Amino acid sequence: MSKLAGKIAVVIGGHDGIGGAIAQRFAVEGATVYATSRRADEGETIHGAGRLRAHRVDASDPQALDAFFAAVQHEAERVDVLAVSAGIAEFATLDAVDEDHFDRTFGLNVHALLFATKAATAIMPAGGAVVLVGSIAGGIGTKGYGAYGASKAAVRAFARTWANELAPRGIRVNVVAPGPTDTAMIAAASDEVRSTLTQMIPLGRIGRPEEVASAALFLASDESSFVTGIELPVDGGMAQI
Repeated sequence: MSKLAGKIAVVIGGHDGIGGAIAQRFAVEGATVYATSRRADEGETIHGAGRLRAHRVDASDPQALDAFFAAVQHEAERVDVLAVSAGIAEFATLDAVDEDHFDRTFGLNVHALLFATKAATAIMPAGGAVVLVGSIAGGIGTKGYGAYGASKAAVRAFARTWANELAPRGIRVNVVAPGPTDTAMIAAASDEVRSTLTQMIPLGRIGRPEEVASAALFLASDESSFVTGIELPVDGGMAQI
């Protein structure tokens, strides 16, 4: 039986990478999925038992987000599952960081996540689930990624608070926290960087987006019906051992 059969799911940042893998997995598991991206082509594709609908939305634009969720409410009336994956990670050490770098990072990784969650949960019934894509970077000090790490720590803090606030409505909020994952960002790294990262992972390899999607599916489905407020690392043990 499909784990999200009949569910209405929204994936913010669901075009490619981890977000794309989550959107496709949700659709295969029976959900109708509204997946947003700044790069997506407007249209509709079919994946397995569910329907995946791509929408071009700049998640950092509050008006664009409001218009998107208004359209989802008009068409589907509700959101059962929200996953927020949109984010950026740019290198800048403390001596080089500037306001533009900070604003870009927090604008997408924190501001957009906050207001997407606010909009989705406003039309989410009891039994709903929110899955926020954090990062193990929120709990470790990676040189050159201070703003990124701080933004992901904010995601973890939001999840704790929202899990507490939304529990009386029967809505669960959790975080999936990937380690190094084979996305475009990692693919663009040098062989030396990839080798260094791999050596830091007890399981001896970079993760796959599909593995993060499996964890997100667990947190989105009734398989985790008594789980809220957690951060689930998917990092091959990198930040755990």
